Amino acid sequence: MNAKNKFSNYLLLMSLLALSVFGCKDDDNAPAIAVDLVSQEDASVPLEWMKLYLEIDRYLQDFRPGPTARALAYINLAAYESSMKGMLGFKSLSSLYSGLDLPAAEDKEYHYPTVVNAVYANLFKRFLPGGYIVSSQQSNLQFKILELEESNNEAFRSMEGPTVFDRSQAYGEAVATAVWDWAKTDPFGHDAHLLARPEGYSPPVGPGLWTPTPPQFSRALFPYWGNARTFAISESEKLAKEPFSFSEENTSQFYAQALEVRNTVSNLEFNDQWIAEFWNDENVSETFSPAAHWISIANQVVEEDGANLETALYAYTMVSLALNDAGIAASNSKYVYNVERPVTFINRVLDATWAPHQELTPDSPSYPSCHAVMGAAAAEVLSYVFGYNHPLTDNSHEGRTDFLGMPRSFDTFYQMADENASSRIKMGASFGMDVEEGLRLGYQIGRKVNQMPFK
Repeated sequence: MNAKNKFSNYLLLMSLLALSVFGCKDDDNAPAIAVDLVSQEDASVPLEWMKLYLEIDRYLQDFRPGPTARALAYINLAAYESSMKGMLGFKSLSSLYSGLDLPAAEDKEYHYPTVVNAVYANLFKRFLPGGYIVSSQQSNLQFKILELEESNNEAFRSMEGPTVFDRSQAYGEAVATAVWDWAKTDPFGHDAHLLARPEGYSPPVGPGLWTPTPPQFSRALFPYWGNARTFAISESEKLAKEPFSFSEENTSQFYAQALEVRNTVSNLEFNDQWIAEFWNDENVSETFSPAAHWISIANQVVEEDGANLETALYAYTMVSLALNDAGIAASNSKYVYNVERPVTFINRVLDATWAPHQELTPDSPSYPSCHAVMGAAAAEVLSYVFGYNHPLTDNSHEGRTDFLGMPRSFDTFYQMADENASSRIKMGASFGMDVEEGLRLGYQIGRKVNQMPFK
């Protein structure tokens, strides 16, 4: 065979090989290959859905602090698992959890943005019930879920063709349904928002123990949340160290803690007030929740760093699992120790007219601070994924004029966690021991998430 014929045959062979690898997307007879790796896609789909989550979370009633972190964990875990076939080097977590039976992907081509879009749309409708969205926002936010789902579907159907699109959408919905079915088997976590303040719960009575606080004196919030399902920590790892012994003696550690809170709030300077209000995130309709604030931070990092779909799914899942476990550990510890809030001690012992900044005190025991536990857990995970010296200006509340929400800049995620924790003393909601132990416990939980077998 002459050189010319050899070259012609070589070109023919290469052409046939190219057709077999990059052939028509709708040809089910094409060889099964990993053409569309998740890392080759941008992060626009999860980023869009997480931005919408922040809008919805702002108006969700009886979802703070725990249930919203739980919803984020299941939603983002499902998105991660649905893309496993195209995430080389990553592992499924399903074997860690009894009863989590996920459908296997076919040995065919998938479009992962379509898969993930189907997961988010399916689970937003299930985990974020319209009846618990503030009535004035209910129809608008439910429409936004449908609008985002369909706008993505329209673009992806046109881009990929009906066969790959339909297969991808069906698989995403199947994974979402499997995760939802598993979520429903958690008797303490599932639908907990329906009974946020159970009438049957009676807090223990005694010196220094929690009692309802002014101005509303509401019943205890989620007293059983500490029993909800965790993802990374064990039963023994969701209990904080013991707090300082209660005492009203002016030489005691407990008294000193209360005095610090009273003096701090009574002498707030502008920067202290800014920190207190920037990280508050307690009021429904005003801002998103404390847990969602860390999703807002993750959104900003994903967007500014230009993260791909694989990195975004990994990051959102890790942060969400950390927030879930942090909220459960904080709640468990709160209702084990039942430490009274600063306002109760200060009004009884130090100053009967004193009030926290904005007169705000959460309806739960003080120790440890849930803000601190959640923030530290999220910061530990974000540092692991994006770097331990990653600077960020947090624009979560940019443009707000009804409170001090101007952007704040940080050199590391740890700085953010520390400031977030300290904000609770400035707000008058927590003792120093609450935030110090909250940080320790939160960092520990974050490290447990970092050790999970994602890779």
